Amino acid sequence: MNFRSMEEFWPFYVNQHSKPATRRWHFVGTLTSILCLIYSLCFNWWFVLFVPLFGYAFAWYSHFFVEGNVPATFGHPIWSLMCDFKMFGLMLTGQMDREIKRLGKRPISQVF
Repeated sequence: MNFRSMEEFWPFYVNQHSKPATRRWHFVGTLTSILCLIYSLCFNWWFVLFVPLFGYAFAWYSHFFVEGNVPATFGHPIWSLMCDFKMFGLMLTGQMDREIKRLGKRPISQVF
């Protein structure tokens, strides 16, 4: 599939993250990556090597063992990264469930 914009890619991305546990693993990976980046900038620049390691490890785990699909990163690395940060922001502000509903998906409420 070829996507011409993030707006085109976003519904596909959300569909690939249909399970709440998948989205939670992504949230943990993104947050850990951000914290590693901050640490590396403030204390030890070698720590920057952990930024992609943690981000991808948690996300890929969720796709292979929770969602049961192939990570969108493999086919669309830039769109996927951009949408990951968008999803992180929506989850952080409590708006992801509303976005899923807007796109025609039904979120399953589970305790984190």
